[in-house]
Amino acid sequence: MDSARLTLNGNEFDLPTLVGEEGEVGIDIAKLRGASGAITLDPGYGNTGSCRSAITFVDGEKGILRYRGITIDDLCENASFEEVAYLLIHGELPSDSALTGFTSALAANSDLPEGMAAMIGAFPKDGHPMGILAAMTAALSTFYPDADPDANLDGCVAGLMGRVMSIAALSYRKQKGLGALPDLDPNASYAANFLRLSHAENGKDYTPSKVLEHALDMLLIVHADHEQNCSTSSVRMVGSSQANIFASMTGGICGLWGPLHGGANQAVLEMLEDIQSNGGDCSKYMELVKDKESGVRLMGFGHRVYKNFDPRATIMKKACDEVLGELGVTDPLLDIARKLEQIALDDDYFVQRKLYPNVDFYSGIVYRAMGIPTDMFTVMFALGRMPGWLAHWNELRAEGGRIHRPRQIYTGYQARPYVAMADRG
Repeated sequence: MDSARLTLNGNEFDLPTLVGEEGEVGIDIAKLRGASGAITLDPGYGNTGSCRSAITFVDGEKGILRYRGITIDDLCENASFEEVAYLLIHGELPSDSALTGFTSALAANSDLPEGMAAMIGAFPKDGHPMGILAAMTAALSTFYPDADPDANLDGCVAGLMGRVMSIAALSYRKQKGLGALPDLDPNASYAANFLRLSHAENGKDYTPSKVLEHALDMLLIVHADHEQNCSTSSVRMVGSSQANIFASMTGGICGLWGPLHGGANQAVLEMLEDIQSNGGDCSKYMELVKDKESGVRLMGFGHRVYKNFDPRATIMKKACDEVLGELGVTDPLLDIARKLEQIALDDDYFVQRKLYPNVDFYSGIVYRAMGIPTDMFTVMFALGRMPGWLAHWNELRAEGGRIHRPRQIYTGYQARPYVAMADRG
């Protein structure tokens, strides 16, 4: 297929086409407005390719997710989060020495600059951790104005990932009434160090179990990237203005914050709490979900992209079972979650509509079991997504190109005169 033909007002325009590595077809409309005077309208950009990217491939119909060509299942089975981060950013898996250097850099660049802990302490105790994370990530630009990814990409990446981990951990400690951050273990994994920094009680050491460490590692990996979603597109949009690395990542954090994106796993827990407060009758709730007139929504089931199953959910279900088995947690909300899961898997209504539990459903349960507060869930998502954002930001920089500037279809008034105050009725 060489071109697509558009007929408009009796005129024909041939638009070039391109085919991706997995066979997807795109129609290049870059010159459409100049040639025809028309633009396309695609609310929400659901059918618009905003870029060419070699980072992540998603096939929602087949339930496929690959980072740099490697399936998410293969990576979760064999790789660490640090390996996946390196893969996303550099395009290839690291050698042993490269991985050691990258992991060491993460640990060496986790200390917060002087004064930042006091800034975090100045926020209200009940201030949302995502607000703190966004503000502090942007503030890093004032402490490191000379950060130069061209001269030291790995140093900038490690500085962001390491310090964002510390900001998140200190936000957690602030909520829990714990003190300053403890020292991290330079030989531990990123996941283990986050759990150590956040959970260690004042003056005491803390070493997470291997089950918890592995589960968090899986969560970070499955959240590491997901193609051109809202937050990643935000990173690219901000980055296209040549904004610095900190500002661009802050754009991603703010895009992730919403309940329709990174806040979805928080919405799952809020749904479970709502069911509990209304008597805990899961069967009744699921019947209300079936009733379109009820206005009741089922959170954490189905996915906009995945039309059959979310491949990340299969991975996280296993991790969820391991964590709950390890901890022996007794929690009414987790019992409710289990009942909802079973109803959805057994009831033809949900099976026929392919409303299977998605990654947000299981991630919320795992975080709950780990003792992570509900309003920290999206922060945890941001920790995992950071290397994906960094990979897309770096890919954008390598491409160069114009600042992103979508068009619009104007629906307001046509030209009209100013009306003096005395004449405004």
